[in-house]
Amino acid sequence: MTQILEDNNIKLSQDNIPSHIAVIMDGNGRWAKKRGLPRVAGHKEGMNNVKTIAIKASKLGVKVLTLYAFSTENWGRPSTEVNFLMKLPIDFFGVFMPELMQNNIRVFATGILDDVPEKTRNIIIKAIDETKNNTGMILNFAFNYGGRADILEATKRIVKKIQNDELVIDDIDESLFSKNLLTNTLKGFSDPDLLIRTSGETRISNFMLWQMAYTEMIFEDILWPDYSPENLVEDIYKFQNRDRRFGKLN
Repeated sequence: MTQILEDNNIKLSQDNIPSHIAVIMDGNGRWAKKRGLPRVAGHKEGMNNVKTIAIKASKLGVKVLTLYAFSTENWGRPSTEVNFLMKLPIDFFGVFMPELMQNNIRVFATGILDDVPEKTRNIIIKAIDETKNNTGMILNFAFNYGGRADILEATKRIVKKIQNDELVIDDIDESLFSKNLLTNTLKGFSDPDLLIRTSGETRISNFMLWQMAYTEMIFEDILWPDYSPENLVEDIYKFQNRDRRFGKLN
């Protein structure tokens, strides 16, 4: 029997909660500009909203929530903004770690952390270690992540294994390629079921290009700092009313 969860007068099927939700948290700068504030104020407000949405997703039964926190292209922004963004993980985990622990949330990171400033990298690694025994939802930060870089690095790893006689070309299939992507740490949940992008933009911005082959996508006009738990419930409801055929016929 299908179990029904009623939230904000919306009925959700507990049997069809997306296992992996990915979010492009867009609109922080515009949120600040509308209020006559510097862009960094929007990023700070967006950081605060991460906790709110993560806890709600966890309570709804989501297995993995991936947040696109910093892309490989974001290095091209003004240095003052980049420096602030590099400081956000330090502030976030410094403030919200007790609540993440209380909600049994486990922290992961997907990205090229070797290129991140040492202080930022260390706090992310520390958060991953401190939550490693938690058994609830995985809060996965895509930090210094780019979909093209992910695919290129996976290709290089496979080529190197062929050069070392660990593989032959005929060994390469979709499964093997997926295992060489950065999202392999998520195991059975590496491919998002649902992508949400806030701010009204309708592009995926070099995010999980391989992994999102059959991801359902929802583009919200809401700026990320204003995106609420109620909006998340509504988007999951929209997801549950999609007909997912994966290229086949039902």
